[in-house]
Amino acid sequence: MTAMSRAYLEAAESAVRLLRDPAVAAAWDRPSALAEFSVRGLAGHLGCQVLYSSRLLAAEPTAERPLSLAEFYAAAEAFSTGTDSDVNVRIRKQGEEAAARGVEALADEVAAAIDEQRTALPAEPDDRVVSFGPRPVLLTDFLVTRMMEISVHSDDLAVSVGIETPELPESVVEPVLALLSGLAVRRHGQTAVLRALSREERAPGTIAAI
Repeated sequence: MTAMSRAYLEAAESAVRLLRDPAVAAAWDRPSALAEFSVRGLAGHLGCQVLYSSRLLAAEPTAERPLSLAEFYAAAEAFSTGTDSDVNVRIRKQGEEAAARGVEALADEVAAAIDEQRTALPAEPDDRVVSFGPRPVLLTDFLVTRMMEISVHSDDLAVSVGIETPELPESVVEPVLALLSGLAVRRHGQTAVLRALSREERAPGTIAAI
């Protein structure tokens, strides 16, 4: 198993622990900290990040040229459209559907998927290409995108239910921050990101990557 696969599984296991926190069940039907998302829909969306991986692992490999992560996100409509766009409405609907049977069933489904992935991932070749959305990308890079989604939405969910955001290991945080930094540079330019990280007096108002 690659180091990235191990890191991804650690992130996925952290997501299950968060879903099982009693605070999530207690706030299940409330609005979340994200516009238009309920807590249950956000929890479903978090769980979907793991479930997507299972679906891609089960699919036939693609022979298409894999996109770089920069190309992958440049082609992602959800990151360039508003909350009312068709793709973002569909994402929220998928989250609600994933959560429809309740938080225990969702957590159990995600945990079962992780168990299957723990067996499946070591058998995957380093050059496996998967197609998501339909954007071809190396499996290793796709796992980084899921780690980013899990990290960001774990924070969203924790804030929504009033608990501490889970601490993730360096093996997860480092590639996630590298991805977000690269996306921030692409969106705002290297000078803005450099100043935000090094010069408070010249920092721009935001360098949000997504």
